[in-house]
Amino acid sequence: MKKIETLIHRLGICSVYHGYHYLSYALELVLHDEEYLLYITKRLYPDIAKHFHTTSAKVERSIRTAITICWNEGNRNLLIKIAGYPLTRKPTAGEFISILSFYLRLKE
Repeated sequence: MKKIETLIHRLGICSVYHGYHYLSYALELVLHDEEYLLYITKRLYPDIAKHFHTTSAKVERSIRTAITICWNEGNRNLLIKIAGYPLTRKPTAGEFISILSFYLRLKE
């Protein structure tokens, strides 16, 4: 949990955003069960929404906002470095979660 939060913070996403908390929980779930990456909208978002007593749409929008903050104002260079390949456009939510989960797995 601490590694996840540290990484999200290093990417320039502050805990004042709902997306920070949703992203943190998403990474916990994906690290526990990688199959979540195959079912982002059908399984991952609903499970996060249930945990936080909100809707899947709010979860998705908040995570997209967090990604935009990282891309536009945060540490884009760190994101590109941990992705391991050039990012020519802002990643989708699924790509972003996949990049971070892969990086966190390597660090274990």
